[in-house]
Amino acid sequence: MRALIQRVTEASVTVDGKVIGEIGTGLLVLVCAMQGDTTANADTLAAKISKLRIFQDEAGKMNRSLLDIGGAALVVSQFTLAADTSRGNRPGFSTAAKPDEGRKLYEYFADQIAGLGISTETGEFGADMAVRLLNDGPVTIWMEF
Repeated sequence: MRALIQRVTEASVTVDGKVIGEIGTGLLVLVCAMQGDTTANADTLAAKISKLRIFQDEAGKMNRSLLDIGGAALVVSQFTLAADTSRGNRPGFSTAAKPDEGRKLYEYFADQIAGLGISTETGEFGADMAVRLLNDGPVTIWMEF
């Protein structure tokens, strides 16, 4: 699975003009299931993200995790993270998981994050979503498992 993680002071996702997910301080996690991914990939990614020390401590160093600060996660599916831009000018997405499998892994991943004790909001798989965020830092990290 691939994820783009952004440390935020606030983030929200809107579908058809209605806010369906919203968080304060925490992480916006844009996630894409790739062909061949399994629940083990989702488990590893969720555990890593929950413990990733990218929040500032009292000394101003990135030394605290999402769990440490009691932050929230906004998990949004984004198949375009599978983009292959190695040829031509139009990205290819053939390495992304098929929609049915992608949905299952996305929902499983969000459940795993929540199961770790993190307040979790989600987007809507396959929907045209508007995502708003206030990136804190900015801190943006790419992960793949």
